Amino acid sequence: MRARIEGWRHTLYQIIYQSNTPIGRGFDIALMVLILASVLTIMLDSVAEINQEYGKELYAAEWLFTVLFTLEYGLRIFCIHKPIKYIVSFYGIIDLLSITPSYLSLFLPGAHYLQVIRILRVLRIFRVLKLVRFINQANILVNALLASRLKIAIFMFTISTLLIVFGSTMYLIEGPENGFTNIPVSIYWSVVTLTTVGFGDITPKTDLGRAVSAIVMITGYAIIAVPTGIFTAELSKEMKKQRKADQRTCPRCRHPGHEKDANYCRICGMELPPSH
Repeated sequence: MRARIEGWRHTLYQIIYQSNTPIGRGFDIALMVLILASVLTIMLDSVAEINQEYGKELYAAEWLFTVLFTLEYGLRIFCIHKPIKYIVSFYGIIDLLSITPSYLSLFLPGAHYLQVIRILRVLRIFRVLKLVRFINQANILVNALLASRLKIAIFMFTISTLLIVFGSTMYLIEGPENGFTNIPVSIYWSVVTLTTVGFGDITPKTDLGRAVSAIVMITGYAIIAVPTGIFTAELSKEMKKQRKADQRTCPRCRHPGHEKDANYCRICGMELPPSH
């Protein structure tokens, strides 16, 4: 009996986790279709006219998808030898979050709209279609963001300080009679103005307040390029590292700088070993 269960687990593992087999690939593609269909169902349900006419059918479809995804989640845990590793992984967390809103909606009306997080599950398309080179490019972006996080954090702290200063100044200049009823509201105005969004729900009425507004707007244009420059510099470094890692050295003449897809040395003509 135990051998039969282990056989079932192995078969399920190949179907669910191995996308390099025809049946595994078919399972993943079918899963992608179900995910997209469930997200479309949720979006249609949010349209009042469609919900009024097809609300019951959409509700039933949502629960059908939830049951299927719950069953799939349980099978993923059942057939893997280290279930905790899957549960705490990125995809495991996303899979759990994709089914949780349906059950929450039994206690919190409207929570089922959070099911749109299921769209994140289509990230498996990279694994299904073996688009490893796109994943490598994504890793370059992630590494650049991580490398620039401290600089950006310092920048954001500086901007937060400026926003508080500008907001407090405008509160003193304009006052409650001109819509700047308190410092938090004034800080909100400074955020909207500094980011050049300009909702217009709060505007200065005095000449001095308008002068400060002009300074805030000009400052906003000046600082927009700062985080972009920080990230671009780190991205350039990561791309140089990637190019250097992809290059190979000739085993005969030791000439470096051969591209990853090069077959022969450009100096001595010796055949290069395959890249890994």
